[in-house]
Amino acid sequence: MDYRQLSQEILNRGKEKMEDLEVFIQNDKQIEIRIFKGEVDKYSISESGGLSLRGIANGKMGYSYTEKLDETSIDMLIDEAYENSKYIDSPDKEIIFEGSDKYEEFENSSSNLANTPAEEKIKFLLDLEREALTMDKRVASIQACAYQEFKSERYIMNTKGVDLADNNSGAFAYISVIVKDGEDTKTGMSFRIFKDLKEVDYKEMAKEAVEEGISMLGASPIKSDSYPIIFKNTVFADILAAFGSIFSADQVQKGLSLLKDKIGEKIATDIFTVVEDPFLPNGFYSKAFDDEGHKTIYKKIIDKGELKTYLYNLKTANKDGVESTGNGSRGSYKAPVTIAPTNVYVEKGDKTLEDLISSIDKGVYIISVQGLHSGLNPVSGDYSLSADGYEIENGKIKRPVNQITIAGNFFETLMDIEAIGNDLEFTIPMFGYIGSPSIKVKKLSVSGE
Repeated sequence: MDYRQLSQEILNRGKEKMEDLEVFIQNDKQIEIRIFKGEVDKYSISESGGLSLRGIANGKMGYSYTEKLDETSIDMLIDEAYENSKYIDSPDKEIIFEGSDKYEEFENSSSNLANTPAEEKIKFLLDLEREALTMDKRVASIQACAYQEFKSERYIMNTKGVDLADNNSGAFAYISVIVKDGEDTKTGMSFRIFKDLKEVDYKEMAKEAVEEGISMLGASPIKSDSYPIIFKNTVFADILAAFGSIFSADQVQKGLSLLKDKIGEKIATDIFTVVEDPFLPNGFYSKAFDDEGHKTIYKKIIDKGELKTYLYNLKTANKDGVESTGNGSRGSYKAPVTIAPTNVYVEKGDKTLEDLISSIDKGVYIISVQGLHSGLNPVSGDYSLSADGYEIENGKIKRPVNQITIAGNFFETLMDIEAIGNDLEFTIPMFGYIGSPSIKVKKLSVSGE
């Protein structure tokens, strides 16, 4: 039985007990390859997925799910969802969506990855590791050299006429090198996100990782003070991702975001714009509809410093009397509907990284931060992160800096942005597919020696 047949059968039978129902099916496939000392250290293919059913009985939503996608699961799914609905006690109105008027049409899945033989992916990693090891005598070893690929399929059908399907795929590769000079040991890293392995130059990646590691040799703390700061593009993207929940309507409604009642107000400097583009070509999270079947929408969350919108799913939109922004999301088929972004990025400016560096007499260029899970508070906006980077003096990189802590408040940082680079890059999708150019901030507290 195919997805469509199975879903239709569940809906038909479920209508005998419940007013409206929705079937959501998700299938994920992941490939992970790791290389160590010229050999394949790990090669794994994992598949997961299943079906969830949501149904409304007596005005209350019940849930059930299964990994078994066949006819024998139908009665169990319906009975469990119906019984579950009796014990749900939520004041929020749950909705089975009737569908959007129109959905964008675009192709997001890449057949290039699926058609690339495993041998080519392994050869790419072997070449990458060998290139990095032979590039400089100070390269002591390779900490990690890996490739990860995913393919995801979704299918949604409900009793209100929604019948949608899509699939998405992508991959990323990364290398982390250990360099040594006497007793001094440092690491350097490089990664690429792509939908076609042919787009990636392993020599470029190896050079990037090795040069970063070597450039950090001899690093030491800087004197504690307030300094102008430049955030590397991927570092600011990671920080923005870590604070992403402040834009969620659910967090706003629960009083867990300081952006409550701030729509239409300035929350950042005039040059700062944050876009969510679910139709971004080659975007990892590009999609025409969200996990509730609502169409996705291109939007500016922040436009020239002004907060324009929160991110809504159907439940939170109904509560605020607005339309969903197409951000209904499920972590998996087992998970309840929450809110998540698609592709989010800071619009790039017109300055090169060199322009930003040359504009600073004495400051710090931050190239990595640690502690994003524990060192920040999305509610207050406060953050304190250990960091590495370079001291800037007279508009030039002077020396590497480590064992420092940067501290500030995210909302204040947004107001203190002085310049934006033109080097937009996206991060490995951990919190979403988030991108940023390099960002120059007026000043930030740095604790060092």
